[in-house]
Amino acid sequence: MTWDDDDDADAEERGGRRRVREPVTGWQVVRRSAAWTGVVVGAVALVVGAVVAVSVLGTAANPGGFAAPAADGPHAALPPSASQPGEPTDLEPTDEGDAVDEGDAATFDDSADVSGIEMPTAAPFPLVDGDWSAQLASATGIPERALMAYALAHIVVASEDPDCGVDWATIAAIGSIESGHASHGATTLDDDGFAQPAIIGRALDGNGVAKIPDTDGGMLDGDVTWDRAVGPMQFIPSTWAEWGSDGNGDGMMDPNQIDDAALTTATYLCASGPMTTPAGWRAAIYSYNHDNDYVDKVAKVAQGYAAAVG
Repeated sequence: MTWDDDDDADAEERGGRRRVREPVTGWQVVRRSAAWTGVVVGAVALVVGAVVAVSVLGTAANPGGFAAPAADGPHAALPPSASQPGEPTDLEPTDEGDAVDEGDAATFDDSADVSGIEMPTAAPFPLVDGDWSAQLASATGIPERALMAYALAHIVVASEDPDCGVDWATIAAIGSIESGHASHGATTLDDDGFAQPAIIGRALDGNGVAKIPDTDGGMLDGDVTWDRAVGPMQFIPSTWAEWGSDGNGDGMMDPNQIDDAALTTATYLCASGPMTTPAGWRAAIYSYNHDNDYVDKVAKVAQGYAAAVG
């Protein structure tokens, strides 16, 4: 799951699945605003260890010098939030109906009488200090829309799998390395969290990369011959088919949508086991990309992000 800078042309949008854009209704504003406000803050604890033998003269007994400690993640913690899960929100759904993005699914016409339809209620989300998120985005260089997605993934997984230990800084580091937080080439995140144009990696045809024949009929990557990594977190279609998550509560799972991609990254990492120890953290990142240099790079970037909390 790594972005290849040598293939800029592959970043252009291809004919894979794209959602039909519908006018945003009052209920969509409720649901999306709830999802987007889930940002977490954490303190930083860098776990370092080294076994060193020193002679009585103070020189290293090991002629190779001191062994470098294995790089570890930041283990950023959840902060207090303005609204805790389970508390009601002040937002109420409108009676305009909830437009469905899929073209083959039911949609509400503006002229339709929907007064008798019982609207779903928004799940409460922890609210974050907007000043903090803006300051952290400025301090780290992470686009605020992406930062919200990474943090929401931290909150969701901390609630659903508290033993995991994944944190927003680790997810953000992977997002940085894989696609520059969905800024590779001409791509940017729109207000809804979609990478525009879609991020599509090079063909995995065995030419200097893994050889993975098409598994999705080109639905996600627009290629019916070979699979390609897709989206801000660079998931291949077969991995997305197994692990794809709905991070923004819209009923869809799209690797080019940052909330979905960030939550999928978090749950994928947690599947390797707890990330609360250096060994566990490294094993999780290694499961994402089987390269120790990649693991070290993620650790360095994540520690930098967490340190910016100050």
